[in-house]
Amino acid sequence: MSKNNKEKNELQEELLTLRKEQFNLRVQQMTGQLSRNHEHKRVRREIARVKTKINQIKE
Repeated sequence: MSKNNKEKNELQEELLTLRKEQFNLRVQQMTGQLSRNHEHKRVRREIARVKTKINQIKE
């Protein structure tokens, strides 16, 4: 396995983790349990960063 493939797999795992976190934040917001509204923005930006890195590896 090349370094890029390993790196890409790690990034995809991180993306999955961030997506789960984003879903949990969304559920918390709908039920009124979310006290840290800024977390949505942070997670959304982290997802964008990871996706950008994955796309850069493809090239």
